[in-house]
Amino acid sequence: MALRKVVEIGDPILNKKCRPIEKFDDKLATLIDDMFETMYAANGVGLAGPQVGMLKRVVVIDVGDGPMELVNPEIVMTQGEQRVSEGCLSVPGKYGVCSRPAKVQVKAQDRNGKWQVFTGEDLKARCFCHEIDHLDGILFTSKVIGKLEE
Repeated sequence: MALRKVVEIGDPILNKKCRPIEKFDDKLATLIDDMFETMYAANGVGLAGPQVGMLKRVVVIDVGDGPMELVNPEIVMTQGEQRVSEGCLSVPGKYGVCSRPAKVQVKAQDRNGKWQVFTGEDLKARCFCHEIDHLDGILFTSKVIGKLEE
């Protein structure tokens, strides 16, 4: 495993849509392992492919209840609303309140291509939405209600 550089706001890769993963191989497994290591080293709870310079539809998440790898994730259900401050490893030192669903269900593959369904509420729901937005070139800064704060 290796630490990867976290791409920061201003880099055009963060505004591009990612390609689906079609090859489930050792290269993908290494990317996922490196993303977990990078996320943990930065004290994050989620990290998406473009944040480490890879235009691939892959996300890693750990909100405190164990690591989750989401390959080709799709949001299949949302419910309710929450308005809470968010931050991002690619936008260091900046925070803002965003409106997100209170409950989210995601369908995704694992590193071996097996489909799974995950349901999250509160922080996990926000994390699902925030990281999947990254895969579509969307930063949380475009969803901030009011102004971005330091």
